[in-house]
Amino acid sequence: MFMAVIFTMVVIFGTIMYLIEGEKNGFTSIPVSIYWAIVTITTVGYGDISPATGFSQFLASIVMIMGYAIIAVPTGIVTSEMIKLPARNNTQVCSNCMFDKHDNDALFCKKCGTLLDIPPSEKK
Repeated sequence: MFMAVIFTMVVIFGTIMYLIEGEKNGFTSIPVSIYWAIVTITTVGYGDISPATGFSQFLASIVMIMGYAIIAVPTGIVTSEMIKLPARNNTQVCSNCMFDKHDNDALFCKKCGTLLDIPPSEKK
């Protein structure tokens, strides 16, 4: 879904830029304009094609800012999931019912109430 939205944005912005700038400013076709949109959204910015009119420069600025947002949002999601990973590393297994989905600080089994073995790292 994420890639479909990005692809749609690139096609729309590329087409709009072709209509605004036209061939006289280097946007010779819609595929070339889509190439410009991809280069701009990904923040690569080769500079081989650039907008010349005021409105198209404004549109390019919006596309650039959206490019940063497109990079930042997935990065934040992945990072927050990576931070949660250590909390899922519970190895406590109930000796009575073999249930193994306990909280890290659990002393008793969630399923049957049996006292759990204290992990060696928690023993004092």
